[in-house]
Amino acid sequence: MITVRVPKDAGALSLGAEAVARAIDRGAKERGRDVRVVRTGSRGLYWLEPLVEVETVAERIAYGPVTPADVPQLLDAGLLEGGAHALRLGDIAAHPWLASQQRLTGARLGIVDPADLDDYLAHGGYAGLAAALAMAPADIVRAVTESGLRGRGGAAFPTGIKWQTVHDQKTARKYIACNADEGDSGTFSDRMILEGDPFALIEGMTIAALAVGATQGYIYLRVEYPHAARALAAALAAARERGYLGRNLRDSGRDFDIAVRLGAGAYICGEETSMLESLEGRRGEVRVRPPLPAIKGLFGQPTVVNNVITLASVPVVLARGAAFYRDFGTGKSRGTIPLQLAGNVRRGGLVERAFGITVRELVYDYGGGSASGRPVRAVQIGGPLGAYLPESEFDTPLDYEALAAKNALLGHGGVVVFDDTVDMARMARYALEFCAVESCGKCTPCRIGSSRGVELVDRILKSTNGTRAADLALLDELCDTMFNGSLCGLGGMTPFPVRSALKHFRDDFLRH
Repeated sequence: MITVRVPKDAGALSLGAEAVARAIDRGAKERGRDVRVVRTGSRGLYWLEPLVEVETVAERIAYGPVTPADVPQLLDAGLLEGGAHALRLGDIAAHPWLASQQRLTGARLGIVDPADLDDYLAHGGYAGLAAALAMAPADIVRAVTESGLRGRGGAAFPTGIKWQTVHDQKTARKYIACNADEGDSGTFSDRMILEGDPFALIEGMTIAALAVGATQGYIYLRVEYPHAARALAAALAAARERGYLGRNLRDSGRDFDIAVRLGAGAYICGEETSMLESLEGRRGEVRVRPPLPAIKGLFGQPTVVNNVITLASVPVVLARGAAFYRDFGTGKSRGTIPLQLAGNVRRGGLVERAFGITVRELVYDYGGGSASGRPVRAVQIGGPLGAYLPESEFDTPLDYEALAAKNALLGHGGVVVFDDTVDMARMARYALEFCAVESCGKCTPCRIGSSRGVELVDRILKSTNGTRAADLALLDELCDTMFNGSLCGLGGMTPFPVRSALKHFRDDFLRH
């Protein structure tokens, strides 16, 4: 039987993958061919979706982007044998865009059936858990610490230190909380893992539980991800059935299970303490710290809070060793980072590389420049509250320290491209408006400062030269108040896009 793989990733579905899968199945039956259509996640080459792959004896031959109207012609041209066609891409793993990547966390994306545990095992799945089960909890924590893995959700806090703090707490109840509330614009790596390789997250959470002594985990999933919710439900059921979750997992004498909880669309719940409040059934508001969640977190108990990419990276560390993972990257930024390339760019998608790739390499070598064909003027890194980098700073390496030196941040790895038609004063206003809409309202600098900021930018854009200089100085002072006085990163990070726009694109504020 011939196997044809078609993604059921949300991005691919939005481009017609479901209709393509049905057309292949129907067309093959009409021609008397026995075909098995397997639905995978996406490999992340979104400009080529829907991407169809046919398993031949020697390799997997890809075609894309395929529309339902293309399918009859493709079948007649020998699609099921890897035949020649204008849409034929050959072995997609050898495609320069993919072959030049260093996929560790996303190694199985687009390759495995996300609902098939045996497929996961056949591609190295649960090797990390097997290693962890043979180790003492302190040794698991030590391996994660020595790997240099830092939180991929934005704060970049060393994962091993967080785990060590939870490990050291002497309580009967501890939790693992996965933050899957991926709310930054231009980000989708969490969703790709959840939809394309959910067992990687489940395995990472289970290893974390073994390391710190937790028996219950929660995945806080944004309600806007229904495809991810279904993929997770199927994977969790399969893991329980085979003894990878639940009581006495893998005959180890250890218990651990995972439940999924859906958020209600609040951006603020991407902040860890707001997420914990929501998990406990309360309004998502930031908690005053200390105490830290690692000491007093979910239901008042010590809690590991990591995001999807952080936890899905853990199995690689345990399976291949801390030194293997640490050999990727630069300085204090170790391992690989899944960068999500979006916006006005020709080839958007997921690029997983070791830390140190430059903005220019990402935007031009992978992205191919702007989709409009116009010059790229700015790149925003780290979500809607990330700084804007001008073209003069595109040689900045993408690592935590290099970006911090530019008063920027890597965040969740979202990279959004803008061409030379963008109005950066309007983009600064958008950042303030976004903060005003999404603020939980608990602290004054965020709640009031963001609203006053919107009013101030509007005044600057309408003002005469006589008052503009004073208002620009006042805007900078407001940013200083928000940065230093906000309780969490929402208000504290809003100054990044505003100040970077003022610094690098000041003329946009002056020409209105």
